[in-house]
Amino acid sequence: MSENRNREGSLEAPTRHPIDWQSEDYWNKDSLNKELERVYDICHGCRRCVSLCDAFPTLFDLVDESETMEVDGVSTDDYHKVVEQCYLCDMCYMSKCPYVPPHEWNVDFPHLMLRAKAIHFKEQGASKRDSIITNTDMVAKMGTIPVVDVTINKLNKSEGFRKTLEKSFGVHHKAPLPEFSSNTLRKQAGKVIEPQRVEELGRTKGKVALFTSCYGNSYDAQTGLDLIKVFQHNNIQVELTPSEVCCGMPKLELGDLDAVHKAKQSNIAMLHDLVMRGYDLTSTIPSCVLMFKQEIPLMYPDDEQVQAVKEAFFDPFEYLFLRHKQGAFNTEFSKDLGDITYQVACHLRVQNIGLKTRDILSMIPNTQVHVQERCSGHDGTYAVKAESYDKSVKIARPVVRKVDQVKPAYHASDCPMASKQIVHLAESVDTASHPMTLLRMAYGLD
Repeated sequence: MSENRNREGSLEAPTRHPIDWQSEDYWNKDSLNKELERVYDICHGCRRCVSLCDAFPTLFDLVDESETMEVDGVSTDDYHKVVEQCYLCDMCYMSKCPYVPPHEWNVDFPHLMLRAKAIHFKEQGASKRDSIITNTDMVAKMGTIPVVDVTINKLNKSEGFRKTLEKSFGVHHKAPLPEFSSNTLRKQAGKVIEPQRVEELGRTKGKVALFTSCYGNSYDAQTGLDLIKVFQHNNIQVELTPSEVCCGMPKLELGDLDAVHKAKQSNIAMLHDLVMRGYDLTSTIPSCVLMFKQEIPLMYPDDEQVQAVKEAFFDPFEYLFLRHKQGAFNTEFSKDLGDITYQVACHLRVQNIGLKTRDILSMIPNTQVHVQERCSGHDGTYAVKAESYDKSVKIARPVVRKVDQVKPAYHASDCPMASKQIVHLAESVDTASHPMTLLRMAYGLD
């Protein structure tokens, strides 16, 4: 066992330790800086993650420009410059770092960045802009008021207004922003939901409660409607959860763990009740799924309700593929889709379920799925901030180049914000599609 723990990049599955955010030491600034120095020194000696995001180039520049050209030459006052560039995509942990636990060096860079963000937020709070754009429930509630939604959408398409917004509020004038709609998913879902004959197969109960999410309800109702139609086409009963508040991911990335706790208190009791009533759970937003499958369980490892919700939560295409393995997935398609470029959302990759979206779409005849396993650079807020928009574009460029090389009929990502970012930058496509929408089209469903 000792030898395995010392082996760089071992074949063992990485271990994710609980987030010890309720301990006294977690909030100790000196303890944090000591751990940052330790991990930064390991990263400096490795540098495999330099191409993933701007956190690592920022760190390496600080080291290389210091007097010692080592981490001990970097001022602790500059440590947070690295933290500011991390948006918790987890790709360094999942795909690059050879020192993640169970390796004895125990490097979990994203959760160390989370700790640093949390202490920074506790000490200094957040800017007005960051507080507002991460308060997705409030923004969605205001933006879905009839007439207000149309007005905001029109203003967001005005170059003059957007440049004024950038100067006054710090939202980059070129960043694509989601469109509000007063005709929310909750208003429309009742028209398409139909009772199904429930059949439990393997791990799946055959009846699903859809966590609409603030984004899915207010900005992207069509994807939720498409999920309902596709699932019902596969004899899966779908209902919306009785309520929801934001899953907490935007506040997690801000380091506001008290707000994450508040969201957890609102959502978990409601979701646990559904689990006890025999429902599986899903959401169209990978970040929401990840919060309930990983981040909240790691924050509350001893909470039985949290763990029960974790076990019942599925990515939508993971769910369909599990039904397929039991012979219950409908493979009768009426439309070919041709070439699809598919960017795998980072928060989907972290779930360790494989490329189930690709596997399902590849079942459609005469359809080629060109997979891009690189980050879009969006993150939800990173790509809209004036100071990080250009960096997000740089991160997205490899995906954009591949998309323009393929010139696909459709570009898709499980993350609607990621797909909008790529389409915004690409020259060969002008519409961002969700894979569930493409599946609904392939079935020929209205």
